Amino acid sequence: MSLLPKTEIRKQLRNIKNWHFENNTIKKEFNFQTYMDSIAFINQLAEISEKNNHHPDMYVGWCRIKLTFTSHDFGGVTKACITMAKAADEMFLRRNPS
Repeated sequence: MSLLPKTEIRKQLRNIKNWHFENNTIKKEFNFQTYMDSIAFINQLAEISEKNNHHPDMYVGWCRIKLTFTSHDFGGVTKACITMAKAADEMFLRRNPS
């Protein structure tokens, strides 16, 4: 696996809502109705991350989770980061249909 060029990262982010490219990472904040909803999301994402061997940095706040994906091995954004960002979005939408 290798780092994605910045142009490819920006192109990929146009297809996933509210993710931002910053400091060789992609980031997004998710908001929840309750604190326990946010913890359930983190737990489910942790399982998916472990299966895919690609783990985000996760910041827990009151009814919100901030995720940051980067490849620590490669020092930037890879295809796995984009894949996991999409997986996080899909999981969030399944838990919070609007």
